[in-house]
Amino acid sequence: MDMTSTRPYLIRAIYEWIIENRCTPYILVNANAVGVRVPRQAIKDGQVLLNVAPHAIDRLELGLEEVRFNARFSGVSQSICAPTAAVLAIYAHENGQGMMFPAEADIAADQQAEEAAQPAEAPAPLLTSVADGQQDRADQTPTAPERARPSLRIVK
Repeated sequence: MDMTSTRPYLIRAIYEWIIENRCTPYILVNANAVGVRVPRQAIKDGQVLLNVAPHAIDRLELGLEEVRFNARFSGVSQSICAPTAAVLAIYAHENGQGMMFPAEADIAADQQAEEAAQPAEAPAPLLTSVADGQQDRADQTPTAPERARPSLRIVK
């Protein structure tokens, strides 16, 4: 079953936790991601670090699809928008406590690699009726196929 991403819920929860602890929340955003609207002068190395403290911004919306707010850059109010998939981290400026998220491209690549590594499932055998003379062979328990040796996989 496909479930929605936990990222927007974690962003919201950590934001509230940082505010309740009287710290300054910052978010790190992948500025090259599709749908990101931030001032060009704020981008460094393809990322932008944004102060999202209540006193620094206006109209904060931590939605399921995107983070939106208004902020001043060089004295000019601008509308900022970042899809939640583009948020790479949220943390408290004072002590660095918070959470980092993997880039969505990394998640998609990991899922594709995992799917490619798994052997294709054989189709389920069709059920057929067994004649009386063949009943003894059908009652025999089939030998279990050898299982692959367990291994550990590093999850980013």
